Amino acid sequence: MQKLPNLTAAEAIPDAAMAEVERILQTGDLFRYSSDQSPVTLLEAEFAQALGSKFALAVSSCSAALFLSLKALQLPRDAKVLIPAFTFAAVPSAVIHADCIPILCECGSDYRIDLADFEKKIPECSAVIISHMRGHTSNMDAIMELCDNAGIPVIEDAAHSLGTTWTGRNIGTIGKIGCFSFQSYKLLNAGEGGIMITDDEDLIAQAIIMSGAYEHNWQKHPVLHSAFAKWQNQLPLYNLRLNTLSAALIRPQLDAMPDRVKLGRRNHDHVAAHLANCAWIAVPSALQPEKRAPDSIQFNLLNMTDAQVDGFVEQAATLGLKVQVFGRSTDNARAFWNWNFLRSNPDQPKTRAMLNRACDVRLPTRLSLDECDVVAETILDAIDTTMKA
Repeated sequence: MQKLPNLTAAEAIPDAAMAEVERILQTGDLFRYSSDQSPVTLLEAEFAQALGSKFALAVSSCSAALFLSLKALQLPRDAKVLIPAFTFAAVPSAVIHADCIPILCECGSDYRIDLADFEKKIPECSAVIISHMRGHTSNMDAIMELCDNAGIPVIEDAAHSLGTTWTGRNIGTIGKIGCFSFQSYKLLNAGEGGIMITDDEDLIAQAIIMSGAYEHNWQKHPVLHSAFAKWQNQLPLYNLRLNTLSAALIRPQLDAMPDRVKLGRRNHDHVAAHLANCAWIAVPSALQPEKRAPDSIQFNLLNMTDAQVDGFVEQAATLGLKVQVFGRSTDNARAFWNWNFLRSNPDQPKTRAMLNRACDVRLPTRLSLDECDVVAETILDAIDTTMKA
């Protein structure tokens, strides 16, 4: 069998980005507000246009974007924010940083929000964050109807969903605010960084000021200045700006985004087809309105004991493949019971059961189909060896 490809390497940085970084380093112009045409400003305009949104603000991380989104909503201290129990620890952390209280909602075996539990918990909450975890889109039609009827704003944590659409709309543009990540393992690689988008002028003006647009730096943002005048000197500055080097790395990758989306979907579906006939594996299907942009594959292990699940992971590692089972470690940041920083963390049994059988394998968009075959065959070989033991 062909050797396993390196699944942990990030996407390479384009030559155009390297040239721009070299230019910036030669000038020493690293601060985003040195010019009203800085790479950060240009990135914001280009990203908003690509997603079909009016405004964008580039910041230091997706976590920072989530935090600023919550602060811009002007939620009272200790307001409750409904989040999925299956998400990354940065999401409840952002809620806590914003002086709010995370309320966890159950997720099902398809990794999406359990709508019955969501509907039950909405009345006690002032805002909602929907994490499209690992690119799996919850039923946004049902979620938006429930939230709109209750007058509750929705923030989309689209860190894993850049390029995904729901009934033709870009994920991140359905809720009031969408937040994205530029961390190395995401579709666009800047090492670190994030961006938020919205059509709400007042929200973006608040977020821009709080991100660190002190004094009159907000004048370098293309938003009606009446909104800034309202909030100038009224908000704290958290200094969460993106630097020009990060923006320079991202901008040339925007043109590659459509091809990366297509290749990611191709690779995911190719591996999923290989796994489909295995009695021990189930790969959840996309919902009908959803057109995904995956760079990894998730699958559930069926009718296996904890010992067999752990044995499968060990066997895969022996074959050179890292398989993460979200719930089978003491430190996984996606297992809600490891979030010991929460004031209250009641059990979410449906989500716990799913996380103890949900596997995660990276499938970078740069992989060839032959390399995808090797990944699939390794998974199946590890399952076969484990279940025959």
